[in-house]
Amino acid sequence: MEYFPAPLEKLVEQFASLPGIGGKSAQRLAFYVLSLTQEEVQDFASAILEAKSSVTCCPVCRNLTAGGLCPICASPKRDGTTICVVADPRDVAAIERAREYNGSYHVLHGVISPMSHVGPDDLEIKSLVERVARGDVQEVIMATNPDTEGEATAMYLARLLRPFQVRVTRLAYGIPVGGHLEFADDATLMRALEGRQEL
Repeated sequence: MEYFPAPLEKLVEQFASLPGIGGKSAQRLAFYVLSLTQEEVQDFASAILEAKSSVTCCPVCRNLTAGGLCPICASPKRDGTTICVVADPRDVAAIERAREYNGSYHVLHGVISPMSHVGPDDLEIKSLVERVARGDVQEVIMATNPDTEGEATAMYLARLLRPFQVRVTRLAYGIPVGGHLEFADDATLMRALEGRQEL
């Protein structure tokens, strides 16, 4: 038995199909949309349609852009000899928030995951190899997540880039700032010891 009119049920289903949104959250969002004015709903729908139609991938780094080069690739202040490889455009935003990195990026749009049927040909790997092959790049930083798929992707890319005589590095792992040793797992402690630095 349906508790709500069919159009409202359909709206709830659409919200529920979004990642991280459960049934109750979907219901809350659907009711919130119904409480908006017609103009607010139109603005919301227009923003979705405009983002879908105008956001594309940067031809250089494959990050999201509203057409042409992304702001990072277009900036003359960025160091083009270093490429930070990330799995997702959200990772670019996370690294940029730290304001410590001044190089360029390359977004893979995923990681190698045989369980999810994602192979190297499904990722933006060819364009990365082409960038490195031009000879301007000195270092490639692997900034994929420290999980099985992220590690496998980083190792695959490191082997692929070896013939180009470019320095391939990996983000350091260890105990997070504000973390406690007693709560760290064995793998994290091992990585922290391996990546220790002189003071």
